[in-house]
Amino acid sequence: MDILLTHAYYLFEDPAEQAVMKPYPPLGLLYIAAYLRSRGFDVEVLDTTFMRREEHLGQIAARKPPIIGIYANLMTRRNVFRIIDTARAAGSKVVLGGPEPVNYSSEYLRRGADVIVAGEGELTLEALIPAIASGRQERLALVDGIMYKNAEGKTVTTAPREQIKNLDNRPFPARDCIDMQRYLDAWRDHHGASAVSIITARGCPYTCRWCSHSVYGFSYRRRSPGDVADELELIQANYAPDRIWYADDVFAMSRHWLRDFAAELKLRNLHFPFETISREDRLDDEVIDVLASMGCYRLWVGAESGSQKILDAMDRRTDAVRMRSIIRKLQERGIKAGTFIMLGYDGEDWADINATSDHLCAALPDEVLTTLAYPIKGTPFFDNVRQRIIANGDWETGSDRSLSIAGRHSTRFYTHAQKWIRSRVQLSRAMKQGLPGMARVARLYATTQKHRAAMYLTRWQVEAAQDA
Repeated sequence: MDILLTHAYYLFEDPAEQAVMKPYPPLGLLYIAAYLRSRGFDVEVLDTTFMRREEHLGQIAARKPPIIGIYANLMTRRNVFRIIDTARAAGSKVVLGGPEPVNYSSEYLRRGADVIVAGEGELTLEALIPAIASGRQERLALVDGIMYKNAEGKTVTTAPREQIKNLDNRPFPARDCIDMQRYLDAWRDHHGASAVSIITARGCPYTCRWCSHSVYGFSYRRRSPGDVADELELIQANYAPDRIWYADDVFAMSRHWLRDFAAELKLRNLHFPFETISREDRLDDEVIDVLASMGCYRLWVGAESGSQKILDAMDRRTDAVRMRSIIRKLQERGIKAGTFIMLGYDGEDWADINATSDHLCAALPDEVLTTLAYPIKGTPFFDNVRQRIIANGDWETGSDRSLSIAGRHSTRFYTHAQKWIRSRVQLSRAMKQGLPGMARVARLYATTQKHRAAMYLTRWQVEAAQDA
């Protein structure tokens, strides 16, 4: 083979995801595999999702690929280093891609990576594979969109790679390279319905200060409705899924595109129940009606905070009051509304947390996922709090998710705040449902009060550097 593509996520090492059990294939790797195959390269994909780590490393050692391309993100850093060690022992050249390595290029190159791909992988790997195969390091300088160490040990960053303009010219993801049935079975066994993921666009043009744009920058490029419908027809023929997950960063960016896409699906008699992610400012009555007619059963909307002050600090460009209206409109049209909440963003105070809780209790989304803000290197948020970042533990075994910020409320405080918010939303929903659930209301009230009291007891605790 010319290259082995793999990633470093093991479902069976992730208790949280095992509880949810909604795995999706690594579409990015499958896009790269499909493109490289179309250009005449011999490509294999080693999908780790359902593998044990020992099996994965054993296969790399046995196959001894000349080049191994590894997708890396902030959650898989520790596993990526184990793969690097195994690959180098097998004599493989190591190429890293994904959102994480470009932000820590020196660290990854020092730790054993030969080349880091910055941005989209298809065109870069097409040029990089023969350059590596030649054995002449000077050829790397001619490949746009990479980072590597030269003979003097200095990190070299080549010219940026021009992004793919016409996504319709790309072959569909090479789903035949992996065991898709494992994904379909996992969904069906745990949720009673199978699902397949697909993307209709690449990138996000918004400038939320905590969000990483290290792969696509601030570009936004759509596929045509017909091209997406062609892929859906192929998916239907090969896998007959019960549901679709549109894995765009922001679905329904354009109402005109959405109308055309809905018409294309109707023309072809393609109707899949689906869920996806969008933004409050991209939704209105017309768009929601189109989504409902297409079969949208759940829409995730990034609320992030109920405090307009915090939303503005994030450069979120959304309106907290309008968000509540959009959630109600979705529910009125039979679409479940899920929302994401981020606590602990820089500048958040007690009043902002109360505003977020009040916001959710007024809106009553069907699902709420909460997280504690963490600074991702390469983002404005990271740069703003750089001098106050606390690294908890060793860099190689941690991730940016383990970074904390000196001076903010303690992790213990925010643990109780998240539980207080979730239980208060559940309490509000139970009270709205009426008397038959009074026993549950009493339990939820007690839980809410418990976590509220814990917030008061821990409100003076703040994160501090370990050597402070």
